[in-house]
Amino acid sequence: MSTPPDDRSFRREMATAYRSGWHFIDLATAIPHSGDSLMVTVFGEPVVVTRDEDGDVRAYRCLRRPRGAPQPVRCAIRYGMIFVNLDQRDHRLVEPETSGPLTVSATPRSA
Repeated sequence: MSTPPDDRSFRREMATAYRSGWHFIDLATAIPHSGDSLMVTVFGEPVVVTRDEDGDVRAYRCLRRPRGAPQPVRCAIRYGMIFVNLDQRDHRLVEPETSGPLTVSATPRSA
């Protein structure tokens, strides 16, 4: 019989294998109106999903350090379901090549 993993190896495994990629949060109908929010815990990290005045759904990681502002998290709605991506490697800011509005489409790997 093998021994259970210690806390350090468990956290390392969660950070590498499970946190990368897109994860289902809830249905988009859970926050139907502007100003509605939803607090969830994804792999031990608190995440707030809100609907802003324009009707867009946004997600933020809640930091626990003092004076820390909420950190934006990639969020996508596919087929009426809300997905978030906590992997920092996927959070690259890209400068727009044209002067027009920047359109970003995000597709969960599971969709």
